[in-house]
Amino acid sequence: MASASESQLGQIVGGWGDAISGLQVLIVSYAFSVIGAIFILIVGWTISRLMGRWVRSLLKRTHRIDPTVVGFFSIFVRYSVLVVVVIMVLGQFGVQTASIITALGAAGLAIGLALQGTLQNIAAGIMLLVLRPFRVGEYIDADGLSGTIQEIGLFATELKTLDGLYRMAPNSQLWNVPVTNYSRLPERRNDLVIGIGYEDDIDKAQSVLMDLAQADDRVLTEPEPWAYVSELGDSAVSVTLRYWTKSPDWWTTSRELTKAAKIAFDQNGISIPFPQVTYSGALAVTPETPE
Repeated sequence: MASASESQLGQIVGGWGDAISGLQVLIVSYAFSVIGAIFILIVGWTISRLMGRWVRSLLKRTHRIDPTVVGFFSIFVRYSVLVVVVIMVLGQFGVQTASIITALGAAGLAIGLALQGTLQNIAAGIMLLVLRPFRVGEYIDADGLSGTIQEIGLFATELKTLDGLYRMAPNSQLWNVPVTNYSRLPERRNDLVIGIGYEDDIDKAQSVLMDLAQADDRVLTEPEPWAYVSELGDSAVSVTLRYWTKSPDWWTTSRELTKAAKIAFDQNGISIPFPQVTYSGALAVTPETPE
């Protein structure tokens, strides 16, 4: 029994010795790999931070790029470097990185197909933030979608309509249609068209409109306002006052000048006729139905 116990103890001790020897060989074999992996992680982490800061500072110098895009690209560059670093670390331990890259590519393709609409909105949001067809605070109309821009995000754009309603639109909807920006340019033209009677004095009507334009400080002198006959209609002669104002003054100026033109025409005896229809021929009389 003693010899059997000693034999089992010797096998256990021998097994532990073999395990320790194997562990030592394993440590020696992977020591350089571990040191290299740690070195790659430290260097890669530092490079990713430096690259993110460099991209951020570079994009900030370009005033056309929105701060949202600056943060997005700096984070994207940083984590892209970290992904490359992780793949390099795995390669230090003999992992087949080609298969990892293939798996990442397949996963990215699957995610892209599943989130096609979302990625389309992100791409459109980046283009809107880079090219800036509109900015926060500007009033736009995009194929019937109109309002003042409140916020431009990577997924959607928030607007406030003229009647005070909140509206959120996907970025792809704003990117794929023509956008009219009413606030971008500093000056804007307006054509005030008023119909007068054929018996009224056209020169007098033009003079009245020019006096109104010259008396209003919001009407620009360059380009110079101009009054002219634009159309000979069925029941009226259309007299047009063309003038330019600053874009913020366009709305109030156009409404107030319209009111002032009506009052001035009334004071000067210039009529503004309403459409009239003249019937020719005899009127048909429907006979009464006998009882």
